[in-house]
Amino acid sequence: MKYDYDVITIGLGPAGMAVAVMGAEMGLKVCAIEKHRLGGECMNVGCIPSKSLLRMAKARSIFGKLEKLGLAATPKPAVVDPFPRIGRHLKFISEKKTMKMFDKVDMLYQQGYASFVDKHTVEVAGKRYTARRIFICAGTRPATPSFDGIEDVEYLTNDTIFSLDTIPGSMIVVGGGAIACEMAQAFSRLGCEVTVIIRGPRLMWRQSPDATDIIEETFEREGITILRERKPVKFERSATGHVVMHTDDGEQVVAEKVLVAAGRRMAFDEMKLENAGVKYTDKGIAVNRHLQTSQRNIYACGDCNSFAQFSHAAMHQGMIAIMNSMMPLPFRKDYRKFVVPWTVFTDPQFSHVGLGEQDLKERGIKYEVITAAYGDYGAAIAETVDVGHVKALVSKAGRIYGVDIIGEGSGEMINEWTLAIQNKLRLHKIMMTQHSFPTMGFLTKRLGEMWMMNRMKSKFLKSLCRFMFRH
Repeated sequence: MKYDYDVITIGLGPAGMAVAVMGAEMGLKVCAIEKHRLGGECMNVGCIPSKSLLRMAKARSIFGKLEKLGLAATPKPAVVDPFPRIGRHLKFISEKKTMKMFDKVDMLYQQGYASFVDKHTVEVAGKRYTARRIFICAGTRPATPSFDGIEDVEYLTNDTIFSLDTIPGSMIVVGGGAIACEMAQAFSRLGCEVTVIIRGPRLMWRQSPDATDIIEETFEREGITILRERKPVKFERSATGHVVMHTDDGEQVVAEKVLVAAGRRMAFDEMKLENAGVKYTDKGIAVNRHLQTSQRNIYACGDCNSFAQFSHAAMHQGMIAIMNSMMPLPFRKDYRKFVVPWTVFTDPQFSHVGLGEQDLKERGIKYEVITAAYGDYGAAIAETVDVGHVKALVSKAGRIYGVDIIGEGSGEMINEWTLAIQNKLRLHKIMMTQHSFPTMGFLTKRLGEMWMMNRMKSKFLKSLCRFMFRH
């Protein structure tokens, strides 16, 4: 059978962009279909705009701290609406930078959604296109719990929050995950009175309390209210147009806006996957270890397979999928064997890679905890970023199981630990690697030194060292 294309990719978020650009550079004929916006959720309403907002909020927070210390030459800047500026940045990135990457790709951009006709054919706006391989790179959408009255109060999600005209005077944030925490702190620092409501006992309750406690303490110090172990049961509009949230313990919270950040849901309803014989559930599209669906010529990458819903994981899967599509079986990569780091961009940042303590306990793996505190490091103290720690879970022989970093620069530091775990490097390798001083990354080397000093508590090793030194 003759096909129109070698590759069709549905969706141009991080996964689809990796498939399309790499495929085209490899000499394949590629068609890329994007019904909405180039870059997907990450570029337009996720990672990129949220980091821009957080940077502005941090700058204002720093001015405020300097002002309190009498070190600011000018007063803390007034709140300036950040959203037009963010919009201009996104427009420039999309139109002037990212679009250039697709010069060798046939684009079906903003022409409508793609639906399957059969396992080699998709239809867009009434026209059919065929390909030898098809890559489903659909993202996810915000999930909205069925709170009574929520549809009547014009609630915000991360899809809509960057379309605001101005920073509201007050806001309720429903949820305690990464998006909720980042937006709560950003809006609070930009002058908004923020109340966060969470079902669990603490923010990001599945993560290490050593880290999440620091974030909660920071939030409370900055004036963010956290309502723990509560659920919204009803929303309504007040006579003044404000949102009124009723909780399950009878409280009422009033605010100008409400942000719902309570998880994600799949976004492949329109694709008619059944026409191609692709198996799926409401939790995602089923794939094998090579990212193939139940139809071996169709791959599913990124959020739509629900393995790890991070932009960098989606991008990585796109790269693996296009490589696997042209490799003989023995040389194909198992996407599950690549460890996935992540970072929550609060201040301080919180990053993690590998297994957590609960994972290790459930698996019956013995481990020890090595912790290097920012507060014990001269550079962190001098730069007034002395809150946080690097915590590694390791074996006695130095195998690294998992790492938490909370503190300045954790999002950059976690990548070295990812490389170490991915390549089975042990702690002595990190200890023997020179780290630029006085960076925060030097704490990584210090942790390796602390692990080695723990080994020196052994009377046998001390005796051996004395013997070797004297002979």
